[in-house]
Amino acid sequence: MMNIKEIMEYLPHRYPFLLVDRVTEAEKGQFIKGYKNISLNEPFFNGHFPNNPIMPGVLIIEAMAQISGILGFLTVGRKPSDGVVQYLAGSSKARFKRPVVPGDRLSLESRMISGKRGIYKFECRALVDDEVVCVAEILTAEREV
Repeated sequence: MMNIKEIMEYLPHRYPFLLVDRVTEAEKGQFIKGYKNISLNEPFFNGHFPNNPIMPGVLIIEAMAQISGILGFLTVGRKPSDGVVQYLAGSSKARFKRPVVPGDRLSLESRMISGKRGIYKFECRALVDDEVVCVAEILTAEREV
Protein backbone atom coordinates (compact mmCIF):
# COMPACT_ATOMS: atom_id res chain seq x y z
CA MET A 1 0.00 0.00 0.00
CA MET A 2 2.86 2.42 0.78
CA ASN A 3 6.44 2.28 -0.44
CA ILE A 4 9.39 4.00 1.25
CA LYS A 5 8.92 7.27 -0.68
CA GLU A 6 5.29 7.49 0.44
CA ILE A 7 6.23 6.56 4.02
CA MET A 8 8.72 9.44 4.03
CA GLU A 9 5.80 11.80 3.30
CA TYR A 10 4.17 10.69 6.58
CA LEU A 11 7.25 10.38 8.81
CA PRO A 12 9.87 13.08 9.35
CA HIS A 13 12.44 10.40 10.28
CA ARG A 14 15.35 9.63 7.97
CA TYR A 15 18.22 7.13 7.92
CA PRO A 16 19.34 5.74 10.27
CA PHE A 17 16.18 6.37 12.30
CA LEU A 18 13.44 5.57 9.78
CA LEU A 19 12.23 2.17 11.02
CA VAL A 20 9.37 1.38 8.62
CA ASP A 21 10.26 0.06 5.15
CA ARG A 22 6.79 -0.72 3.82
CA VAL A 23 3.12 -0.38 4.73
CA THR A 24 1.15 -3.38 3.47
CA GLU A 25 -2.37 -2.61 4.76
CA ALA A 26 -4.14 0.29 6.41
CA GLU A 27 -7.66 1.39 7.25
CA LYS A 28 -8.13 4.94 8.57
CA GLY A 29 -9.02 5.00 12.24
CA GLN A 30 -8.71 1.22 12.52
CA PHE A 31 -5.39 -0.51 11.85
CA ILE A 32 -2.13 -0.51 9.92
CA LYS A 33 0.38 -3.23 9.04
CA GLY A 34 3.87 -3.01 7.63
CA TYR A 35 7.43 -4.15 8.15
CA LYS A 36 11.08 -3.31 8.69
CA ASN A 37 13.75 -5.54 7.16
CA ILE A 38 16.53 -6.05 9.69
CA SER A 39 20.02 -6.07 8.17
CA LEU A 40 23.41 -6.67 9.77
CA ASN A 41 24.32 -3.24 8.32
CA GLU A 42 22.03 -1.46 10.84
CA PRO A 43 24.27 0.99 12.74
CA PHE A 44 23.03 -0.10 16.19
CA PHE A 45 24.46 -3.62 15.71
CA ASN A 46 28.01 -2.21 16.02
CA GLY A 47 27.53 -1.88 19.75
CA HIS A 48 24.43 -4.00 20.53
CA PHE A 49 26.13 -6.47 20.73
CA PRO A 50 29.34 -6.89 18.69
CA ASN A 51 29.41 -10.71 18.79
CA ASN A 52 25.68 -11.27 19.32
CA PRO A 53 23.73 -8.68 17.26
CA ILE A 54 20.27 -8.00 18.74
CA MET A 55 17.91 -5.15 17.81
CA PRO A 56 17.47 -2.94 20.88
CA GLY A 57 14.02 -3.21 22.44
CA VAL A 58 13.62 0.56 22.49
CA LEU A 59 13.98 0.58 18.69
CA ILE A 60 11.27 -2.07 18.36
CA ILE A 61 9.03 0.24 20.43
CA GLU A 62 10.08 3.15 18.20
CA ALA A 63 9.22 1.15 15.04
CA MET A 64 5.75 0.44 16.48
CA ALA A 65 5.38 4.14 17.33
CA GLN A 66 6.39 5.17 13.80
CA ILE A 67 3.84 2.92 12.11
CA SER A 68 1.24 4.12 14.62
CA GLY A 69 2.12 7.71 13.74
CA ILE A 70 1.45 6.95 10.08
CA LEU A 71 -1.99 5.59 11.06
CA GLY A 72 -2.65 8.74 13.09
CA PHE A 73 -1.79 10.93 10.10
CA LEU A 74 -3.87 8.82 7.71
CA THR A 75 -6.83 8.98 10.09
CA VAL A 76 -6.91 12.79 10.23
CA GLY A 77 -5.73 13.36 6.64
CA ARG A 78 -2.60 15.31 7.55
CA LYS A 79 1.15 15.00 6.96
CA PRO A 80 4.28 16.59 8.40
CA SER A 81 4.27 18.93 5.37
CA ASP A 82 1.13 20.44 6.96
CA GLY A 83 3.30 21.61 9.87
CA VAL A 84 2.47 18.82 12.33
CA VAL A 85 4.26 15.80 13.76
CA GLN A 86 3.18 12.74 15.70
CA TYR A 87 5.38 12.51 18.80
CA LEU A 88 5.79 9.35 20.84
CA ALA A 89 3.99 10.41 24.02
CA GLY A 90 4.14 7.16 25.97
CA SER A 91 4.31 3.41 26.00
CA SER A 92 2.90 0.91 28.44
CA LYS A 93 2.41 -2.81 28.87
CA ALA A 94 5.53 -3.51 26.79
CA ARG A 95 6.62 -7.14 26.77
CA PHE A 96 9.49 -8.66 24.82
CA LYS A 97 9.18 -12.33 23.86
CA ARG A 98 12.35 -13.04 21.88
CA PRO A 99 15.29 -11.20 20.28
CA VAL A 100 15.19 -9.67 16.80
CA VAL A 101 18.35 -10.43 14.83
CA PRO A 102 19.86 -9.67 11.42
CA GLY A 103 17.94 -11.34 8.61
CA ASP A 104 14.57 -11.01 10.36
CA ARG A 105 11.63 -9.20 8.85
CA LEU A 106 10.03 -7.29 11.70
CA SER A 107 6.30 -7.20 10.94
CA LEU A 108 4.55 -4.27 12.61
CA GLU A 109 0.85 -4.10 13.49
CA SER A 110 -1.00 -1.27 15.14
CA ARG A 111 -4.69 -0.95 15.99
CA MET A 112 -6.14 2.41 17.03
CA ILE A 113 -7.86 2.15 20.41
CA SER A 114 -8.83 5.81 20.82
CA GLY A 115 -8.18 9.28 19.51
CA LYS A 116 -9.17 12.55 21.09
CA ARG A 117 -7.83 16.10 20.73
CA GLY A 118 -4.66 14.99 18.95
CA ILE A 119 -3.79 12.21 21.44
CA TYR A 120 -3.99 8.70 20.00
CA LYS A 121 -3.71 5.33 21.73
CA PHE A 122 -2.70 2.18 19.85
CA GLU A 123 -2.41 -1.51 20.61
CA CYS A 124 0.73 -2.75 18.86
CA ARG A 125 2.49 -6.00 18.03
CA ALA A 126 5.81 -6.77 16.40
CA LEU A 127 6.29 -10.22 14.90
CA VAL A 128 8.93 -12.27 13.13
CA ASP A 129 7.72 -15.22 11.05
CA ASP A 130 4.24 -14.90 12.65
CA GLU A 131 5.78 -15.22 16.13
CA VAL A 132 5.15 -12.29 18.48
CA VAL A 133 8.40 -10.66 19.59
CA CYS A 134 6.94 -7.60 21.32
CA VAL A 135 3.59 -6.16 22.38
CA ALA A 136 2.91 -2.68 23.75
CA GLU A 137 0.38 0.11 24.01
CA ILE A 138 1.65 3.27 22.34
CA LEU A 139 0.50 6.88 22.79
CA THR A 140 1.21 9.53 20.18
CA ALA A 141 0.52 13.25 20.35
CA GLU A 142 -0.04 15.39 17.27
CA ARG A 143 1.64 18.77 17.64
CA GLU A 144 2.33 21.74 15.38
CA VAL A 145 5.96 22.45 14.54
